[in-house]
Amino acid sequence: MFLTFRIIWLRNSKNWVNKAVAWRIAHIPEKNFIYLLSLVVGLLSGLAALILKNLVHFVEVKITQWVSVDSISYWYLIYPMIGIFLTVLFVKFIIKDNIGHGVAKILFAISKKNSKLKPHNSYSSMIASSLTIGLGGSVGAEAPIVLTGASIGSNLARIFKLNYKYVTLMVGCGAAGAIAGIFNAPIAGIVFTLEVLMIDLTMAYLVPLLIAAVSATALTSFFLGTGVLIQFTNVAPFQIQINWLCVLLGIFNRLMEFSFTRFARSLESKFAAITLCVVRLLLG
Repeated sequence: MFLTFRIIWLRNSKNWVNKAVAWRIAHIPEKNFIYLLSLVVGLLSGLAALILKNLVHFVEVKITQWVSVDSISYWYLIYPMIGIFLTVLFVKFIIKDNIGHGVAKILFAISKKNSKLKPHNSYSSMIASSLTIGLGGSVGAEAPIVLTGASIGSNLARIFKLNYKYVTLMVGCGAAGAIAGIFNAPIAGIVFTLEVLMIDLTMAYLVPLLIAAVSATALTSFFLGTGVLIQFTNVAPFQIQINWLCVLLGIFNRLMEFSFTRFARSLESKFAAITLCVVRLLLG
């Protein structure tokens, strides 16, 4: 009964999106629509990863093409500061919102805001990070592209009037697709989503994540080929006897990650106490 009234209300709406939602509810089973939407989110997340990669390389090429790599250039010391400055201007005067840390912002949205991410998160992090990374800033593409993909999933799910459970699932699909697309690693995208975003490990959730991750990887591989960020050569087969070394490596990396996170948060709190933008820029 509730579903019938909802379809009638949406059909009578003058908004064409509501009419499309009403047609979807009436003609496409919810399960099939979730699979279809996960494919769309995966492709859009892969496209976002593709755009971010190309933006970073575009900025890098444009600023270094007139500098000789065979000689010392002090411009390489100035470029990162220019990148930070342009990013601050973009966030402060164009976005006019705190875009924050990618993963932390997603977790906050899932737990406190019904998985709602603002529409500008679908592009603002890409532009800001391309300026910072392309100009030599010491940051990575993981957090910006994860926030971008998650925002794409969140906003598409809300457009189609999905409930909190499915909006959260689309956030996960966007994150999985973003990681898969930027690093050409679909399994890593799925594991990241299940572990970090704590999406339920059930078949109803796993299949859409697989669809999103694989579609994003296929899209970026089609345009960029098989190249990955880190090239390596396997010089010896894996042996079960070295498992204990892998365990030690994992423990060491976790301790290093914990120390880095604590230090970064401490430093960030000190930076937040500085009110003068010029001083913060120079220190950065």
